[in-house]
Amino acid sequence: MSVPPSPRSRRLDPRRRERIVDAALDVIASEGVAGISHRKVAAAADVPLGSMTYHFTGIDQLIHEAFTRFATSVSDQIGQRMLTAQTRDDAVDALVAHIDDDLFGSRRDLVLTHELYTLAAHDDRYRLLTTDWMKRSRSALERHFDPTAARILDALVEGLTVHRALDLEAVPPGLARRAVSLVVGNERRFDEPTRQ
Repeated sequence: MSVPPSPRSRRLDPRRRERIVDAALDVIASEGVAGISHRKVAAAADVPLGSMTYHFTGIDQLIHEAFTRFATSVSDQIGQRMLTAQTRDDAVDALVAHIDDDLFGSRRDLVLTHELYTLAAHDDRYRLLTTDWMKRSRSALERHFDPTAARILDALVEGLTVHRALDLEAVPPGLARRAVSLVVGNERRFDEPTRQ
């Protein structure tokens, strides 16, 4: 004979915390950091409102954890693409695919990137996140490019995403490939000593 569950027992939901973080990113993407609240995130995650304070000390902790997950996921994307590239040409193709597909392909991610940039401009905790993100991206690029070229390529990626997010005109086809090719074609010059 089975014993009925206690009325106080909780429904098993091992991914609840992860769902809340994912939902926080969705709310930020649709309403901005200024529009986030416990109630909106709980509704988006389909969890009781009390789960918010059970899993997070406050909305600030939730926002920081959400952006940590986001920044890590984007730097993991470029890391994986560079890891699978076998040749220099493969690396160029992989970087172009990262720009065109991973970054330009998602309006949500473009918005989240800019929300994170805004926080980082005012709060050192978020600047540490973006600094770590840049280091990880450059490290991935350095598998195939020298450190100076990797830094320039990383800045190029960020610049292209800013333009993509803010420009009302469509991105010209092939822009990412042309931009990467211009940098890579001039890579030898980056390590030459500067003439005084």
